[in-house]
Parts: sequence; C-alpha cells; structure tokens
Amino acid sequence: MKKISITLSILFTVTIFVSCSDDIRRKPGRVYMPDMAYSRAYETYSVTEEMKDSLLRHGVHFSNTPVPGTIKRGELVPGFLLAKDEAGDTANYAASRSIQNPLPALDSMQMIEANRLYLVNCGICHGPALDGNGPLYKGGDGPFPAKPAQLVGDKKYESMPEGQMFYSVTYGKNKMGSYASQLNTAQRWMVISYIKSKQQAAGKSAAPAAGSADSTAAKK
Repeated sequence: MKKISITLSILFTVTIFVSCSDDIRRKPGRVYMPDMAYSRAYETYSVTEEMKDSLLRHGVHFSNTPVPGTIKRGELVPGFLLAKDEAGDTANYAASRSIQNPLPALDSMQMIEANRLYLVNCGICHGPALDGNGPLYKGGDGPFPAKPAQLVGDKKYESMPEGQMFYSVTYGKNKMGSYASQLNTAQRWMVISYIKSKQQAAGKSAAPAAGSADSTAAKK
C-alpha cells in the first residue's frame, strides 16, 4: 500500500512538473486540408473581374457572387431576384423598373440613418445636396473630370423607378461600381427611399413657383 502511495505521488509530481514547463507547443504542426481550415475571406461582390482572372492564372477558381436563386439569412422577402445582365444585354436592367421598394415608409429616425448612409457612400460623387457636385467633382476642380449624376433636378433620375435605382446600386452602372458589399439589401433600399424623398420634396417646392409663373403669364 505504501509503495502504491509513493508511486502515485511521483506520478502526480511529474505531471505537475510537465504541465508547468515553459516548453509549450504553440504551433499545431501540419494542417490536414488547409484550404478548408483557413478559407480565403472575400466580401461578396468585392472581387473584380481582373482579380478573378489573376486568381485563375494561379489555378484558383473563385466566384464571390451568391449562387443564383439563393436567399441569404435575414434577407428581405420578396428579394431582388434579378441577376446582373451579361455584357451587351439590358433585359434585367429594363425588368427592374417593375420592382417596388419592399420597405415601408421610413420614420424620422430611419430617415436620419438613410441620410447618413447616403453621405458616407454616395455623397462623395453625387454631392450632399444630390446635385452631382460632390468632392470628387467639386464644380469641375476635383479629381473626377465628368460630373456625376444629378439625382435632384434632372428629370432622367427623378423619373427613374426605385427598382432600377436598386439594380444600379447593387450591380453598378457605367462608372459607378457595385455597392452590394458596402450596403446590405435593406440599407440600399433605405438610401433609395431617401433619394426619392428628396426628389419629391424638390418637386413640391418647384410646383408653386411654376404655377405662379403661369398665372403671371396669363395676366399679361
């Protein structure tokens, strides 16, 4: 019995000594299937076609776009199910005109957040006043030579349906790139609601002025 106690005491002492050793193994050694253990973290829509081509030259077949027909967790339903048009095609861009904003009217707090999202993501080009005169253009003195779209005061954009705006913000249009990785679906619709509210406010303020001008002309 005494021998067993001594043996257990020795084993316990050795265990404590080994566990307190400074020689701690901090590297796991070889990893089985490292591509599954350490995935390449790319934001959806954030990789350009040039970057995909560069990855392909290294033997990496990668697409950072969602599988067609899938709906991510927490997504608005009904979602925006139109895919990006292939080069030279505008069928889905035209079809997006019929898609309605699924969000209810924004309350005052939501409108403040929509204003913030617009200023952070859109104001640099389209301007805080939505007049196309943001810091990048700066009245022609900025680094961008062409004036961005004037969202308020240009009939083309004031009459553009919300669904078509959403298509452009999601997939990009002309010089504007996609904002799908910067703004989630609800945030994109919020920004579009904000733009439409500013367009409507500008239209209402311009209507009395046009009416008074017509009445003045009639009196003459």
